[in-house]
Amino acid sequence: MSEILSLNAQTRMLFLGEQALADGFRLIGFETHPDPTPEEVDKRLRELQRERARAYVIVDDDLMRADIPGLQQVRREGGRIVVISVPRLQADPRLYSDVAARLSAMFGGSNLQQ
Repeated sequence: MSEILSLNAQTRMLFLGEQALADGFRLIGFETHPDPTPEEVDKRLRELQRERARAYVIVDDDLMRADIPGLQQVRREGGRIVVISVPRLQADPRLYSDVAARLSAMFGGSNLQQ
C-alpha cells in the first residue's frame, strides 16, 4: 500500500481549462489553472517536460483542439505525461483524440468526433 501511495505522490495531477470545471478538479486534489491562454498551457507543459515530471494532465476540449506546440509534442511523445480532454460543462460530449479519429475513420461518421 505504501508503494502505491509513494508512486501517486510523485505524479502531478493538473487541470487546465474552464473555471467551472476547475473548481471540481481542485476539490479532488488537482493543481488547477482556470481559463488559461494557449501560451500559458504551452509554458506549463514545456516546464513539465523540462523537469522530466510524471504528470496526469486534463485539459478541456477547446484546448485539446487548439494549436499548442507543447501540447502536440506531449501527445506525440507519450510516456511520463498523459493528457486527456474533457468536454465543457455546457457542451455536447464529443471525443477529440487520435483514438476517436481512428474509430471514426474505421466505422464512418459518428458522434465520436466533430
